[in-house]
Amino acid sequence: MRSAVARPAAGAMTWGEAVARLAAAQKSNRGAAAYSRWVNRPLGRRLAATAYVLGRTPDQVTLISAATTFTGVALIALAPASLWTGIAVAVLLVLGYALDAADGQLARLTGAGSMSGEWLDHVVDCLKISALHLAVLIGWYRGFDVSDGWLLVPIVFCVQSAVFFFAIILVDQLRRRVGITPAPDDGRPSVLRSLIVIPNDYGLLCLVFLLWGWHAGFVTVYALLAAANVGLLAIGLVRWYAELRRIDADRAAQP
Repeated sequence: MRSAVARPAAGAMTWGEAVARLAAAQKSNRGAAAYSRWVNRPLGRRLAATAYVLGRTPDQVTLISAATTFTGVALIALAPASLWTGIAVAVLLVLGYALDAADGQLARLTGAGSMSGEWLDHVVDCLKISALHLAVLIGWYRGFDVSDGWLLVPIVFCVQSAVFFFAIILVDQLRRRVGITPAPDDGRPSVLRSLIVIPNDYGLLCLVFLLWGWHAGFVTVYALLAAANVGLLAIGLVRWYAELRRIDADRAAQP
């Protein structure tokens, strides 16, 4: 949780000290996908330290992240589907994602947590994942030579992303409501799992836009990602539902 009010005193720590403290207090890598784990979180750590030194608040970082991301989304929908557009989009989305990691890290560094800050962060995340795929739909319609059937792919991807985001947030809240918290990081989070779930990594999707100017290549890779994510969602829904059924049964058996 984060705050838009509390502001750290600029100069209280140097940039390097802030990076070191953030590394020591890094959120668990348990279950994190490869790009998020090895690229985005370390990059976000450095951006959080920069924001700290500049005296920015977590909510300000969230809004900068949103502005950066939605500039990239607008380019997908409105700019020519060229190589340079794809590079610009990828850079903007990667930066926006890193800033999205930075706001939470800045909150942990300063101890400035709030429900309003967490709400803002999640609303922006929900908006961007839906807007991104709808922008791809518009970009394909405007600039790609694809049949109408292919336009279903970004629609399916949009639905999958929204359902996955809602489901994983809700199951986490339901766990916490009955006192179930994530297991502590044992220092050896699974590398294999980080690689298996990489299709679900938003950072990988950001990098795929480097192919935006190569229409056939982008359509193929994007469609494969969509199919992989639908499969991961199906597995997740079955697993989460079964877990919640077990929790219900355990609670009902209690005297």
